[in-house]
Amino acid sequence: MRLGSESVDISLTFPTDREILGLHERYAPSPEALDSVYGHCEIVWRIADQLLARPGGFPGLGPVSAGLVRAGCLLHDIGVYRLYDESGRLDHASYIWHGVLGHELLRAEGFAEGICRFASCHTGVGISREDVIRQGLPLPAADYLAETAEEKVVMYADKFHTKSSPPRLLTPGEYAASVRRFGEDKVVRFEAMRAQFGDPDLTRLG
Repeated sequence: MRLGSESVDISLTFPTDREILGLHERYAPSPEALDSVYGHCEIVWRIADQLLARPGGFPGLGPVSAGLVRAGCLLHDIGVYRLYDESGRLDHASYIWHGVLGHELLRAEGFAEGICRFASCHTGVGISREDVIRQGLPLPAADYLAETAEEKVVMYADKFHTKSSPPRLLTPGEYAASVRRFGEDKVVRFEAMRAQFGDPDLTRLG
């Protein structure tokens, strides 16, 4: 099966909602952490669900598995739990690691690479090996880029909600302004995603 220029393993299976919630409950160090991370993941799925309902689909991507997008949305931030200390504080300084940590967690749980990648390949508008080296990021030098249609939908939907305290929704303009500090190329990449996926109706998420 082909999704635009990328392929996806049609035999890939994904966990049920109950299994996903069970993972979050097992790894969350506190009810507050669960509310923050799982609550965010649920909102990202609601945003992605809107995008998937867009008439005509996504130009150049072909069919998209809604079930796989749902699993990816609900699992993409599970690595954040690894960044809470014993006192329940989140290590913001190491936050860039949450994707890699989530990938490792999901792999240890026995999930296929196509599931694990939702954790490691959703940060920002993608982190390239060149970004890691040029910016001196504290990550293994590798590409952390969305490749399949499903990964791209999850990455994009994630841009419109934060886990800040309190959590909040971000308009496209607000996200573009926030990502500009990482370079104009990131804004260009985000605007390309907007053109492909459209803007979600954030008023439906209040």
